[in-house]
Amino acid sequence: MMIEELTEKVVRFRNARDWQRYHTPKNLAASISVEAAELLEIFQWSEDGYEVVEDKREKIAEEVADIFIYLLLLCHECGINLIEAFNKKMEINESKYPVEKAKGKSSKYTELD
Repeated sequence: MMIEELTEKVVRFRNARDWQRYHTPKNLAASISVEAAELLEIFQWSEDGYEVVEDKREKIAEEVADIFIYLLLLCHECGINLIEAFNKKMEINESKYPVEKAKGKSSKYTELD
């Protein structure tokens, strides 16, 4: 499915339940943060997270899906084309983090030589 189709599906689901009044940009941004925290909680206290993935893959998938659903709704409410925003940000990242300066480094772009 394309992003537009996924957005239409989640908007239909939401509207059928008369939840659109709760889905303000602020509430959706907060919901993304809450769901991201729930995702992070799965990995809390793990060494590097890899050992958690095998046992909790299903729960991780649920939290990732929750984040994605709220992201689709936020983009819908704000009139943001997610694919265009993604492509634009990747172009920005390419210029901030050129391979010859950033390869193998975790430094912020302002700290690259």
